[in-house]
Formats: sequence, structure tokens, C-alpha cells
Amino acid sequence: MEFVEKCVMEVKAGEINQYVHIVEAFQAPIFRYCSRMLGNRQEAEDAVQDILVKGFEKIGMYEPSGSFSSWLYKIAHNHCLNLLRKRSVQHKFQSWFRQNTVAESAEQTITSRLFGEPLASAITSLSAEERSLLILRALEEKSFAEIGEISGKSTEAVKKKYGRLKVKLQRLMEQKGGAGYDAKERHYSSR
Repeated sequence: MEFVEKCVMEVKAGEINQYVHIVEAFQAPIFRYCSRMLGNRQEAEDAVQDILVKGFEKIGMYEPSGSFSSWLYKIAHNHCLNLLRKRSVQHKFQSWFRQNTVAESAEQTITSRLFGEPLASAITSLSAEERSLLILRALEEKSFAEIGEISGKSTEAVKKKYGRLKVKLQRLMEQKGGAGYDAKERHYSSR
């Protein structure tokens, strides 16, 4: 990631054409994160565009004391949480006027097929912040320190929250009719 940090410094110094390298480096991972958080491909594509634009607009505020990756993921994290909050308000408002059920999105169907119904159902029962923590740790393979930087929490708080999250996920899966989460936890160093 030294190349990315070099590009960031060049963009901050006025060489804005170097931002294209940052976009190339982060477009796919940020899309994966947004797609998993939002559960909708089109919303995720739009979110990535917004996040990369925000990153460009606010790059002057980036301080190299932390990694640029964590800084950009923090923007993505906050952006997705805001979108999910807006979606929640919209769904509540819409439910006042119609009582029919909404069809499952293609991403929700794929999640159900990939992870099995109990796990997919349990994941959708998590809060947006819990889902973000799970995605960042298990799928994006971020360290607890990086997740802390992204979420604005201490490393120890993230570790504790993740431990509670695993227990909650196990309980939810058992309630949803699953045999329980027997797969071994992937262990990562606290990089």
C-alpha cells in the first residue's frame, strides 16, 4: 500500500490526476463492503461513487497517522450506515400506507443460497453496525485495530463487541432453525 500512500500525498499536493490510482485500488473492495452492507447491487454501485467522491473532496483532511485504507473505509462505513438509516425510515413510512410484503432482492436470495437460510436470516437480523463489524472482520479480513479506526472505537471495544456478536449470531441461528454455527472461527492476528 506504499504506492497508494504515495498517490495520496501527490493528490494532497495538487496532482489530482493521481486519484485515479486510488480509485483503481479501492473501487472493488469498497464495492464488496457496500454490497454486503446494503444487500443491493445498484445501491452499492451508487454508494461507491459517492464514497470515492467524498474521499477525493476530503483528502486534505487525511492524516497519515493511520492507514488511508482505514480512513476510506470509515467514510464507506458512515455512508452505508446513513443509507441504511434512511432506508429504515422509508420502509417504516411506506408500511403505514401499504401492508403487502416486499419481494426479496437478488442479493438477499444469493445470500440465502450461499450461507444457508439460518445464517442468512441471522445476518439480516443484525443491526447495521453489527453487520458492518462482521463484514469487516470475517469477509474483508480487517484487524481489530483497523476496525476500531474505521468505527471510531478502541481495539479492545471492537474485540469485545465481536465476541458478543459471535454469541448473538449463534443464538440467532439456533432460533432460526439452524443446527448452530459449528464452523471453526477463522483466527486472524491483531495486525
